[in-house]
Amino acid sequence: MIAARELGTLSDQLEAAKGEATVMKLQLERANAILENSTRYQIPADLSAAIYDIALSEGIDPSLGDQLVKIESQFNRKAKSAMQAYGYTQLQIATAKFYQPGIKEKDLYERDTNLRLGFRFLNELLARFHYDVHLALLAYNRGPARVDQILAQGGNPANGYSDAVLKGYRPIGSTGSR
Repeated sequence: MIAARELGTLSDQLEAAKGEATVMKLQLERANAILENSTRYQIPADLSAAIYDIALSEGIDPSLGDQLVKIESQFNRKAKSAMQAYGYTQLQIATAKFYQPGIKEKDLYERDTNLRLGFRFLNELLARFHYDVHLALLAYNRGPARVDQILAQGGNPANGYSDAVLKGYRPIGSTGSR
């Protein structure tokens, strides 16, 4: 009876240790990715960490998040386009208001707000376009209605944007470049 109880305790301890090891492995992978991307893109580690964490929380591969921010704003928080798109992920006010009613232009220059809304928008586009990353990125760039219109007319909405984003994309867990 005592041996069975001790065996059960040891089994519980082993499972707990496995869980702790898994958590430590994930923390190490996160730290390595943040450091690697901070170095790769020559950006502050806190920006790299924010992109990583917010992308994950919004259902986006952090590496795709890095590439999106690189192409959209060159990691410039104060970026503003001729199309009145703002911040790291170059969101327009109308798009941002869909996700956060009452948002103002100045709010789109706030790092975490901009990343959260931009990645949420991309995640919804991925779902809308059946996880076709190229179409979702084209819709991010051209607008989903325009991509739908081109597809409905039998055309190809490609304009080079998705290729530019995916050129440096390294999915989490891969060792080679894409």
